[in-house]
Amino acid sequence: MSEGKKRRGAAASPEHPETDEKILSEARAEGTGEEREARKTQKKKSVRARFRLFRFFEKPDFRVEKEFLAFGKKLLFTLLIIAELFVLLQMIPSAFREGRWAALAATVGIEAVLTVSEAVKLFAVRGFKNKICCYIIDFVAAFLLTAVTGSVYLCTLYLIVLTEFYISSDKMLPSAILCAVCMVVYVLTQGVSSWFRPTGAQSFLTVIALSFNDLVVMLVHFLLVNFCVRFYRQYIRLTAALKELDESKAELQKAYDNLAEVTALEERQRIARDIHDTAGHSITTVIMQTEAAKLIIDTRPEEAKSKIIAANLQAKHALEELRESVHLLSGVSEKETLKSALESILNESSDGTGIRIRSDIDDISVSDAKYRFLCNALKEGISNGLRHGGATAFWFELKSAGGKLRFLLSDNGSGVALDSLKEGFGLSGLSGRAESFGGEAWFVSEPEEGFEIHLVLPADPERPEGM
Repeated sequence: MSEGKKRRGAAASPEHPETDEKILSEARAEGTGEEREARKTQKKKSVRARFRLFRFFEKPDFRVEKEFLAFGKKLLFTLLIIAELFVLLQMIPSAFREGRWAALAATVGIEAVLTVSEAVKLFAVRGFKNKICCYIIDFVAAFLLTAVTGSVYLCTLYLIVLTEFYISSDKMLPSAILCAVCMVVYVLTQGVSSWFRPTGAQSFLTVIALSFNDLVVMLVHFLLVNFCVRFYRQYIRLTAALKELDESKAELQKAYDNLAEVTALEERQRIARDIHDTAGHSITTVIMQTEAAKLIIDTRPEEAKSKIIAANLQAKHALEELRESVHLLSGVSEKETLKSALESILNESSDGTGIRIRSDIDDISVSDAKYRFLCNALKEGISNGLRHGGATAFWFELKSAGGKLRFLLSDNGSGVALDSLKEGFGLSGLSGRAESFGGEAWFVSEPEEGFEIHLVLPADPERPEGM
């Protein structure tokens, strides 16, 4: 029997109350499945955190300059320890053979001081001014190690010190100056340290000759490290710029999508205005003609017949107007001149309705948008005058003067008090569209005094011939 079955059996037995209580306590301590999983996850995180303390190198993200520099400093510190071990290992055989225990102890002490100085410089302080003391300690330690050991690995210590400065400096000139100083100090150190060697002091040219390879290494190291650091920083800048560009592109795309949505909404509103102005005007005329025909069909059938024929023609024309609106909205139109279009609207409105319309229209060239707006404004004004004011006569004029287009439509209808005027879709559309062109619209009316629509729009600049 499994442990689970044993527990369930014991829990089901009324003869073992102590066992039952123990099982219930264990179940409460274990908690639900989610709680147990949470505790396991927390335990794993705790173990990883403890082991992380012993992991000197973590996988860095080289796309982040801060992590790159942190990794480089850890690598330099590791290389320093390795170089010091090589210097010490090179020193140990001669110390045992010749009994140079004091020199061995001095080497260990100097390396310890150098290690502490580098640790402080790499991980504790920032800025060249704060590191000046550390650099002085480094040069003194390198001089003493050269005097005590004469190791061939001392050039590596100089390279490590220089590398730390190269990756921390943002400019090339300070790096070049420090490289030159280190080369001079290295030569002087080699020359002075020769005084303490059994071979005795060496001439300046001899020291230069012996140090030539190391000096070349320092120069190549300077060029290579600085080139790599500058190239890396340029890469980081380009990456950041590309990231910003991508973000800007995303924001621009979002703005474009919003603009497309707004444009689509404005286009729908414009389509609604065009259909309202064109079809509404024509259908109003058709209704008036058929109503007039209905009233006289018994007494004057011939006249009624003519009105029905005119209404039929007007209905066909309404269909043509809707088709023209579709062509205008799609950008394909073979329109007539503005003056001819306005005169056609006036003639169609007067034919078969019995209304009188007089006009004075200048021959003006305007943009397609203003062309549609002025035609629709005239249709809307006549339609409103017929439907709401019962007008029987209209006066219309369109003039161009002083860089302005002046539109006036006046009727002899019943009029309305402007205080109680409620602008419908048509009139409010006139005002909004006029403002969108940089113009204005206003209305003049009084009860029993007719209604006037005034529009003022900026005139379009004249196009040179052939354009």
